[in-house]
Amino acid sequence: MNVIRALWAYRGFILGSVKREFQVKYRNSLLGAAWNIINPLSMIVVYTVIFSEIMKARLPGVESMHGFSIYLCAGILTWGLFAEIANRSTTMFVDNANLLKKLSFPRLCLPVVVVSNALLNFAIVFALFLVFLVLIGQFPGVVVVALFPLIMLQVAFAIGLGITLGMLNVFFRDVGQFFSIFLTFWFWFTPIVYPASILPASVQPIIRFNPMARLIAGYQDVLVYGRWPNWASLWPVVVLSVLLCAYGLYLFRRRSGEMVDEL
Repeated sequence: MNVIRALWAYRGFILGSVKREFQVKYRNSLLGAAWNIINPLSMIVVYTVIFSEIMKARLPGVESMHGFSIYLCAGILTWGLFAEIANRSTTMFVDNANLLKKLSFPRLCLPVVVVSNALLNFAIVFALFLVFLVLIGQFPGVVVVALFPLIMLQVAFAIGLGITLGMLNVFFRDVGQFFSIFLTFWFWFTPIVYPASILPASVQPIIRFNPMARLIAGYQDVLVYGRWPNWASLWPVVVLSVLLCAYGLYLFRRRSGEMVDEL
């Protein structure tokens, strides 16, 4: 409760940091924030044209000619949210070393800023994707509300993992380097650019141990197949997210006093 009060007291600092980072990103750009629309829009168009029109790729069990491009976007866009939060959280204390040494503020403001920025970027991109689904007549309907708990769960998992790795990275700098490499392998171990059904029967059970595979499958259920996610399959991710958040906060409280000296 004290943590929430402290964060609320510094809400101006958090909002200012989010606004400043967004503005700095496009400060010397002629088109400014329009790039937030142009980049994802280009990606959606490319996937649609290449996979649907040129390659004529079809997704098993989906009759729509846009099925595979929707499948790709559903996985890549949501993976991008996870990767941005986890990656930036892993290095957030090291990257803001000067700020931590010069100013006195709740250190947990940094994860909140990271999550807020990632969600802002994701909201712009994903809103365009949903508009695209409406235009091609593939909007999933009422099941789209299932995206909200999926996003909340994914953010909890990403920030729990990020805070834990971020604290470890302060004391062992190899953690950040290793995680960026590991994230690449993790991406390809998750059925995002390929359906899980094409994997060998001996490999498919192993995929179940990948929490992101379960989350991405939930997004694909909603956006590709227009059905509710398999909520029962997400319980391991819920448990893991709670454990990671709890351990990350425990590690933060125990080592935050030593953090500035290490930085």
